Amino acid sequence: MSKGLMHRVLIIAMFLGAVAAASAGVWRYGYLQALGQLERQGQSDLTLASDRLVGQLQRFRELAVFLADHPYSAALAQGRGVEAARRLFLEAADKADALDVMYVDLEGQIQASARALSDAKLGDTDYVKRAMQGALGRDHGIGTPLVQRAFYYAAPAFGPGGKVQGAVVVAVGMHGIEDAWRGGLRAVFFTDEQGKVFVTNRSELVLWQRPPDGPGLAPPFGQAPPFASYETGGHEIWQLGWGPYLPKNALHLVRDLPVIGLTAEVLVDVAPARQLAKLQATVVAALCLAFGAMLFLATERRRALARANAQLEERVARRTAALSEINTALRQEVGERKEAQTALARAQADLVQASKLSALGKMSAGISHELNQPLMAIRSFAENAGLFLDRGQPERATENLGRISDMARRMGRIIKNLRAFSTQQTEPMTRVDLVAVLDSSVEMISTRAAEMDVTLDYTSAGHPIWVKGGEVRLGQVFVNLMTNALDAMSESETRRLTVSVTRGNPLSIDIRDTGPGVRDPEKVFDPFYSTKEVGASEGMGLGLSISYGIMQSFGGEIRVRNCDPGALFSVEVQPWAAQKAA
Repeated sequence: MSKGLMHRVLIIAMFLGAVAAASAGVWRYGYLQALGQLERQGQSDLTLASDRLVGQLQRFRELAVFLADHPYSAALAQGRGVEAARRLFLEAADKADALDVMYVDLEGQIQASARALSDAKLGDTDYVKRAMQGALGRDHGIGTPLVQRAFYYAAPAFGPGGKVQGAVVVAVGMHGIEDAWRGGLRAVFFTDEQGKVFVTNRSELVLWQRPPDGPGLAPPFGQAPPFASYETGGHEIWQLGWGPYLPKNALHLVRDLPVIGLTAEVLVDVAPARQLAKLQATVVAALCLAFGAMLFLATERRRALARANAQLEERVARRTAALSEINTALRQEVGERKEAQTALARAQADLVQASKLSALGKMSAGISHELNQPLMAIRSFAENAGLFLDRGQPERATENLGRISDMARRMGRIIKNLRAFSTQQTEPMTRVDLVAVLDSSVEMISTRAAEMDVTLDYTSAGHPIWVKGGEVRLGQVFVNLMTNALDAMSESETRRLTVSVTRGNPLSIDIRDTGPGVRDPEKVFDPFYSTKEVGASEGMGLGLSISYGIMQSFGGEIRVRNCDPGALFSVEVQPWAAQKAA
């Protein structure tokens, strides 16, 4: 390996190492920033879940206090009204969705219960002991008197002298509370002082225990699933293998709830933070590699140029003796090239002239087709004007003469467009009122439609619809399609021409006839393809081809399909608003 090549390989390796280090730094910074944002979101969700649980439990505490002051509780202290109190407790438990409501006397014996519990004694429970001392007691767990997870509130019942004469105990089931918010986006659980999960929105974590030697949780029975914990940037991350409904890598957040004696904890999936950091690092690495590649290519190009210059100088030095022969050969080659350039210029001029003549020849074949419709309209309006003058109706004759003038101006615009087309020029597209163009086109063919006894089904929108195109060429397309539709219905029993506009992007103008349909829809837009008889008027097969080219220049389209009966031509144009937005 040469010394220069080794030097370049070393530089490339150092650059790649620098890019890797920069990408790692960007990933680390982006990951910590995203973890900070996730921590703020997780703390917000944890606060919301904690407030929700505390609020749900507080109403049961208020129920215990309320029932402790009820007259039925005072009657129970005197050994009376057991059945009435039981009905009251049952009604309160059903309405509040509590597991049980009980009255306990000074010995801890249950005197009345909503669920007919009378044999159990609660005198040894901490929450009843606290209530017998005149304070509000609370506790949670699984055991006496209910063999399921429950939260207990005990409110003291005071006698007339202010002495405690019993306590009302309200038992709250955790299943009812968990059902209201199970399956939330974040995995939230509440642990007691022993680290046992007592309430959670993930049922698989219920009664899991925090191990005594570190963080994490373990099931009460069986082997503990995979778990690992580490800190990064002041954030505690848990790596879990606890099932499909818990994240594999989660940010662990904690919040104390002394009001209910529990600790709220949440697991926030860090996968979005890693993806964001990975994306940022990838972008930085791509930019650095692109810059390095450009710099490397520039360096290699400069080195190649320098090597080429050295070789060139060496060759010039070696060939100094043969310079005269080379000059003679060069002069001969220059002469030959000048002759070739002259011949090429003549050929190019001939080719340009031939192209112009070819274009003019193609356009001359279609001029009669382009001007036939306006000429027919002018003839019709002129005949009508003569009839109106004979009848003494000069106003109607003046109106027809005005229409003749409009048709003449329209023919002038058509000739202008044909001239522009023949010289390969295109007028700029402008905003065109589609409704006005359709109204004018329908008006031009309405006389012929009436003569052929064709029912013309068209309703003008009554307001402008602005599209992208040219007024004259767009009207030429519509008149051509409508005229072809009239020709197609010449032998049909039912003759109906339907013209409709479908709003959308693009806009669609549908022209449907009741003729025999199109024999070859895939060939109908080919030049010189026609289904009319040879020698028939306007039967050269250029109309649809020209119309198709016009719509292509507007960014539109013409589609055709056969219906039952007849054929449907759909002209798609672009709305003017969409063009301006683009």
